[in-house]
Amino acid sequence: MSKQTVLGRVTQLAKANIHALLDQAEDPQKMLDQLIRDYSANIAEAEEAVAATIGNLRLMEQDHAEDVAAAAEWGGKALAASRKADELRGGGRAEEADRFDNLARVALGRQLQSEKEARTAEPAIAAQTEVVRKLTSGLDRMKAKLGELRGKRDELVARAKSAQAQNTMMDAVKSVDVLDPTSELSRFEDKVRREEARALGEQELAASSLDAQFEQLDALGDEAEIAARLAALKAP
Repeated sequence: MSKQTVLGRVTQLAKANIHALLDQAEDPQKMLDQLIRDYSANIAEAEEAVAATIGNLRLMEQDHAEDVAAAAEWGGKALAASRKADELRGGGRAEEADRFDNLARVALGRQLQSEKEARTAEPAIAAQTEVVRKLTSGLDRMKAKLGELRGKRDELVARAKSAQAQNTMMDAVKSVDVLDPTSELSRFEDKVRREEARALGEQELAASSLDAQFEQLDALGDEAEIAARLAALKAP
């Protein structure tokens, strides 16, 4: 996978409008769970690409550091050889002095070559550093989006459960309105009242029968009294 492809993928995913997708979800929990799985897989893929790009940058930096160190080392060798040549030449040993000057020239050539390699690598290192910066920034945005997505998933799931509970409660209220159980109590109350009225009626009936018997008894008593008085009148 090329660096540009990875960067494009990270940028595209980082700019994904998660809220727009959620607004179209028929089943928020299932869709969000799938989005989280897909997004997590994309992040893992991006992390591998970013890690590989950073690894390449570190190798380039190591090579550059080695070239810089080699240039300094060859420079030191050139200086040492040149000083030795000057010392020998001052002592009248020109032939040996020329040999050390030649060594100094070789060392300077190696130094020049190392400096060129270091300078050649610097633009590539700078470009690779910028790519790593953009990739890392994009990856951070993806992770932030993943956290946002998880938070949105939890929020919607909670809202869905709350709405379901409210709907269940409203359905129960509607069923109470349609079939009021207290109506059964009312019918039972009417039955009890009828039974109570019947009992009262029977009580009144029994009471009236008893009163009639007492009235009859009183009438018999009056007739006996009248008969006794009549007999007294007829007595000589």
